[in-house]
Amino acid sequence: MNYQSNDNGQMKREVGLFGSFSILAGIMIGSGIFYIGSYILVRSGMNIGLSLVIWILGGLITLMSGVCFAELGAMIPKAGGSYVYLREAYGKRIAFISGFSNFILGASGTNAALGIAFASAVSIFIPMASFTQKLFAVGNILLITIVNVFGIRFGSKLQNIFMVLKLLPIIFIILCGLFKGTQPIDFHFHQVEDVNIFSLIGMISFALIATIWAFQGWNQLNGIAEEIKNPQRNLPLAIILSICGVTLLYFLFDFSIYRVVPIDMIQSSLQEGNYYLGNVAANLIFGNFGKYVVGITMILSIFNSLNGCIMVYPRTYYAMAKDGAFFSSVAKLHPKYKTPTNALYVSAIVSCLLIFARDLSQLTNLVALVNIVFNGMIFYAVIILRKKYPTMHRPYRVWAYPLSIIFIVCIMTGLMMSMLIEDPITSIIGFIVPIVGLVLYHLFFYKKVGKQNNEIK
Repeated sequence: MNYQSNDNGQMKREVGLFGSFSILAGIMIGSGIFYIGSYILVRSGMNIGLSLVIWILGGLITLMSGVCFAELGAMIPKAGGSYVYLREAYGKRIAFISGFSNFILGASGTNAALGIAFASAVSIFIPMASFTQKLFAVGNILLITIVNVFGIRFGSKLQNIFMVLKLLPIIFIILCGLFKGTQPIDFHFHQVEDVNIFSLIGMISFALIATIWAFQGWNQLNGIAEEIKNPQRNLPLAIILSICGVTLLYFLFDFSIYRVVPIDMIQSSLQEGNYYLGNVAANLIFGNFGKYVVGITMILSIFNSLNGCIMVYPRTYYAMAKDGAFFSSVAKLHPKYKTPTNALYVSAIVSCLLIFARDLSQLTNLVALVNIVFNGMIFYAVIILRKKYPTMHRPYRVWAYPLSIIFIVCIMTGLMMSMLIEDPITSIIGFIVPIVGLVLYHLFFYKKVGKQNNEIK
């Protein structure tokens, strides 16, 4: 099969560079920008300087990860993204386990967490009980799913509009914080001077795990590679621009908060369980009007992120179904809009079920673990595929190969070990799902998948 062309023209290439950037950046800039900085600060020993450095480290790690996906996506611009790369590098069994884990935890868990966060943001203006918020989250996921049935162009335009709308108030908050704030930023790491080197590495690693949720979605553009115009150019460029831009935005957002909110007020807010320091900063800058500024920004940001996730994740299940590694009906495209309708529907169902099964904190940890494990395998897949297909056209290549890949794989391994130590229960749950996936693969899909042959020709 020639991976440089469309699959018999079934899907339409209708997403340009700005649309690709908007989808990826829109997914990343969701609920995390408003509270993840607080988790990083706590895990950094309340050291503001170290917490800001960790944002930069998280962005660099994500960028190094992104260039791996840029090479793979430009080389194999097909729907399915991660699933396709794992299939070509490790075989269909590993690819299925990855896809199944994302279906149950990673992708669906992200949708569920964003749905809950969106309902929580709306409740600022329309008070809702906990169960009502979950019902509202379900309704929102179903609504966005239906919208995305009407074509990638329609969903992409919606993404572009909300991307611009949400950036305006975020940038406004940053500028007000930078120019109106009077608090000095302490970049000295005096709070961690008495911590030994091993404890410091553990502290930084656990704080970096929080950035994984904040940057969650950086790898999802590859899932719609088959629908991107000139993917050999636009996909790598969109990945690099969006990761760099989002890293700068996260850093400046937290920096502006620390310029406004005194450290003792930050500590008291966190002790009271209020991790939304952006609200505290907005109240200090704008008074009572501040909660409305942040509330509207949160609603726009989370909706934009959720729309992007619902748009791209089902493409993986579509690719699995085409392999025979999922229910055959999921491979069905809408006759007019060429969207994977059944994949969109089953994704929505599992996401809605997870809303009632886990809380926001548990969901974010599960999502982070699933991404650490399988992304690490995809990074190493660059080396495997370089050896397996040495003559295949690669419009984009990883920087400083292979040292950069070995380094990022080691980082992912260290983060996984840190999470196993810090949160063993969630880690155990995260590893149970792939085991269940392996069993289901051999029970229901092994023979069916064996009849397919989708390797690169």
